[in-house]
Amino acid sequence: MFYKTAIIMLSILLLVTVVPTNTSANVSVSAQTAILMEQESGRMLYGKHEHRQMRIASITKIMTAILAIESGKMEETVTVSDFASGTEGSSLYLKPGEKILLEDLVYGLMLRSGNDAGVAIAEHVGGSLEGFVYLMNEKADEIGMDNTVFSNPHGLDDHEEHYSTAYDMALLTQYAMKNDKYRDISSTETYRAPQEGEEWDRIWKNKNRLLTQLYKHSTGGKTGYTKRAKRTLVSTATKDDVDLIAVTLNAPSDWQDHMSLFNWAFENYELEDLVKEGVIKGIKDDFYRDNVSAAYTFSYPLTELEKDMVEKNITLYRPPEDEDVNEWGVPQPVGKMTVTLDNETIANVPLFYTAPDGEEGEKSFWTKLKEMFFFTIGVKSFD
Repeated sequence: MFYKTAIIMLSILLLVTVVPTNTSANVSVSAQTAILMEQESGRMLYGKHEHRQMRIASITKIMTAILAIESGKMEETVTVSDFASGTEGSSLYLKPGEKILLEDLVYGLMLRSGNDAGVAIAEHVGGSLEGFVYLMNEKADEIGMDNTVFSNPHGLDDHEEHYSTAYDMALLTQYAMKNDKYRDISSTETYRAPQEGEEWDRIWKNKNRLLTQLYKHSTGGKTGYTKRAKRTLVSTATKDDVDLIAVTLNAPSDWQDHMSLFNWAFENYELEDLVKEGVIKGIKDDFYRDNVSAAYTFSYPLTELEKDMVEKNITLYRPPEDEDVNEWGVPQPVGKMTVTLDNETIANVPLFYTAPDGEEGEKSFWTKLKEMFFFTIGVKSFD
C-alpha cells in the first residue's frame, strides 16, 4: 500500500503547474481581440476577448514555418508545382518547375508572406497540401491550441473552417520562439535568396514594421491581412530580460496597439526568480537540512505591488527510517515548493533529495522507479 501511494504521489509531484493570471491593465487597443503574454512563464498580462475564435490571415504562417523547420528538411531542394506557383495573393512569384531550398522558402514565407511559398512548403513537407494541413492540426493539438482549426498553410479566406484565437496564437508563438532557427528567421530584416536560371538574387525585406522601423525592442513576428480577417499581427519584444508576445486580431491600429502593450508591460513588470535552482536553505529537519534542491529556476513577471503578495510553502515527505533508506533509498522527489500569488497557485516546483557525500551507493529502487517514470513520459530525469 505504501509503494502504491508513493507512486501516485510521485506522478503528482513531478507535474509543474503554472497558472497565468489576468491583470487589469491601464491600456487599451483597437483590436477586436488581443493578448499580451510573458514568454517564459506564459503569464497573460493583458487580455481582450482572447479566446474568441477569429479569422487569422497570414499569421497562420507561423505554424507553417515551425513545421518546416522541425521537419529536418531545410537543406532539401523543393520543386515548385504549378499549383503552388498559381496561389493567389501575396507572392514570391515562384515559377512552375523552379527549384529552391526549403530554407529560402521559409524566409520568403515569413518576411514577404509568400502564399505560393506556403503551398510549396506544404507539398514538400507534408507530401500533399492535405497531408500538411493534417500536420498543422496535430501540432496545434500538441501545443494546446484548443480553439484553433487550420485548413491551409497561408491563411487565405478560401475555407470557412480556418480560425484561431489571440490566446492560441500566443501559445503557438511561445512554442516557436523556443526554436533557435525560428527566432533567427523571425528577426531577420532582409534576406537574399539565389534564383534558379537568373543572374540576380531575390531580396526580401520584412513586412514587420515594428522590427524594421518602429520599435527598437522588437525581436520579430508575423503580419497578416485579408478582406475578411482584416489586420492581424503577432509580434515579440525583449527588454531587460523580459520577453513578451503580443497578438491582435482585426486591429485597425495594430502597430500602435503592440507598442502600447509592450511599453506598458516593460514599465510595470520585472521578471523575478521566485525559486532558484540548487539547495533550498532554511529547512530545519535534520535529515533534509541542506540536502533538498530545486531542479530548476522558476521565474515569473511581477509588478512592484505583487512582489509583496508572493508566498512560498514547502511540503516534504516524512523522513524515512534509517533501515528504509538503507534498503530502498529515498523516494524522489521528496516534496514540492508551492508558489502562490494573492492566494492563487502559480507553480508547484518538485524538490529532490541529494544524499550527503559518501552516501550515494548503488541506485535505489526509488531512483530506478523515477528513471522509469521519466522514460515513460519522455522527460529527462533530474539526478
